[in-house]
Order: sequence, then C-alpha cells, then structure tokens
Amino acid sequence: MDKITSFTINHLELLPGVYVSRKDKVSDTVITTFDIRMTRPNFEPVMNTAEVHTIEHLAATFLRNHSLWKERVLYFGPMGCRTGFYLLLSGDYESRDIVPLMQELFAFIRDYRDEVPGACARDCGNYLDMNLPMANWLADRFLREVLDVIDDSRLIYPE
Repeated sequence: MDKITSFTINHLELLPGVYVSRKDKVSDTVITTFDIRMTRPNFEPVMNTAEVHTIEHLAATFLRNHSLWKERVLYFGPMGCRTGFYLLLSGDYESRDIVPLMQELFAFIRDYRDEVPGACARDCGNYLDMNLPMANWLADRFLREVLDVIDDSRLIYPE
C-alpha cells in the first residue's frame, strides 16, 4: 500500500501551527483539509481525551454558528494522535486565509466558562469525558504561542 500524504510529513520537524493538509475535488468544489496542530508531535505530551473532547464540542459549535464561515464548515474533529485537529472547509484556501478565524475560535474557547454544548447523556456518547479548564488553558497557550505570532514556519509543512 502507498503511504497516505499525512504520513509523509516529517513529524520530527513539525511545529504547532495551521497547515493545509490536503485539497480534494468533489464535483466542482475544492475541499481544503487543515491540520490545526496544537502540540509538537513526539516532543511534548499529547492532549488528554477530556480536553480534546471539550475543544471538539466547543469548536464544532462555534464554527457551525459562525456568521461568515458556517456554510463552508464540513467537519472539525480530533487527530487520533491527540496532537491537534482537522478542519475541513468547502473552498480552496491557504493556511493564512483562516488564521483570523482560528484566532477568533481559540479566543472563544479560552474565554468559555458556561456548560459545554452537547455535554449531556442525551446529546453525547461520552459526555462525562470533558475538561473545560484544561481546554481553556490549551486554547490560551495556542493563541499566545502560535496564532498571535504566526509565521511561515507554522503555516507551511516542513520539508
């Protein structure tokens, strides 16, 4: 079997950032998949499932309600390695195009203090596995250390 594209990225050189992972064409529409990498792979601890789950609920809710982007959001969900998330948007985009959206999203998560949307037995299959304070902390760190000072080293995959 051929390696899929995401397994060809040098994870030893990959920094937290916002990357275009791939672009696919469906009919006449380009689907852009973004790699929202929150922790440095193989160098720092991965995120625990509780905070990943919380970020997923908050981000999916925020993005699907965003006045400018909601019609283009196809999916937001965690990577199996727990170092980040995938965001799929309808349209042909570059990493820099969504930095303002990511800044808005992670500021929302950093500042969120209410009940996590969908965090009840009726709405979620694992509603007890949530950690809002840690999700707030991770969002703040990602904003300060990555999004607010982002440059090409965190927008373009390493060679």
